[in-house]
Amino acid sequence: MDLKDKFESYGFNYAAIDIGSNAVRLLIKHVEEDRNGKATFSKVLLLRVPLRLGFDVFAMGKLSERKEKDMIRLMDAFQNLMKIYDVEDYRACATSAMRDAKNGKAIIKRIKKKTGINIEIIDGQEEAKMVYNNHIECMEDRNGNYMYVDVGGGSTEINLLSQGELVCSRSYNIGTVRILNKAVKSSEWERLKTDMADIAKSYPGTNIIGSGGNINKIYRLVEKKDKKEQKMPVEALHELHDSLKVLSVEERMEKYQLKPDRADVIVPAGEIFTTIADIIHANYVYVPVIGLSDGIIDGLYAHHLEEEKAALGGN
Repeated sequence: MDLKDKFESYGFNYAAIDIGSNAVRLLIKHVEEDRNGKATFSKVLLLRVPLRLGFDVFAMGKLSERKEKDMIRLMDAFQNLMKIYDVEDYRACATSAMRDAKNGKAIIKRIKKKTGINIEIIDGQEEAKMVYNNHIECMEDRNGNYMYVDVGGGSTEINLLSQGELVCSRSYNIGTVRILNKAVKSSEWERLKTDMADIAKSYPGTNIIGSGGNINKIYRLVEKKDKKEQKMPVEALHELHDSLKVLSVEERMEKYQLKPDRADVIVPAGEIFTTIADIIHANYVYVPVIGLSDGIIDGLYAHHLEEEKAALGGN
């Protein structure tokens, strides 16, 4: 390998494991730097497994033995894949379902012992900030007011951006799997609605940036959208949501070619997005198709740069 080949192949693979309430994801990205130190991120692998941990947790308060076994098998598989792809560093983050599971910490210890994968339970605020940190770099136009809304199975994370600056982060125990399990407290809905009304007064003209598998699917399904700017009008979101909610899960699968683990959660996701959009009087929902996994890898790379800088004596 000559010097040119060596330079061109320089880079590292980083991995993110996102353990959500509906699905568990493994994302591996290759990060390469040019001569000026500018980094390019390219996706190497993305796996999504619908373990649906939230269905256990929000109904029983804990994870079943079956789900624990599935988690161990999956983490073992992810560990082997990270070895095959020569991953430099990884971070595994568990969100709402594992936060709420009475046996969550004990299961995490057993997973670490059996697979070597170290899982961190992160709170809603950290989850919101990680997702925000990833998206701010992708925004071409940082002017104006945007509400970043990440809807998961167990929680909804919200970041308010004004003129490119983070104004506030909020986390609500309102998620798609929680809604299906009738496990959302009415007081939590009221807190969300009150907060949104306050934001609408202080930050008029706020539009939504949507994150999560459901809004990505909704965006693909709606006909009225601006593909160049990756946005859809709120009225198009309403129209699709109204069409979906009157159908049974089987009818949604047939009419819209949805998988079973998407066909049930897509309606509560639409409910969350339309509720927020109506209260803040949003006109558009932007759907840039990024999420927590991307934010985790951004954080790993930033940490790598800090270590490199420290090794060079801070210069």
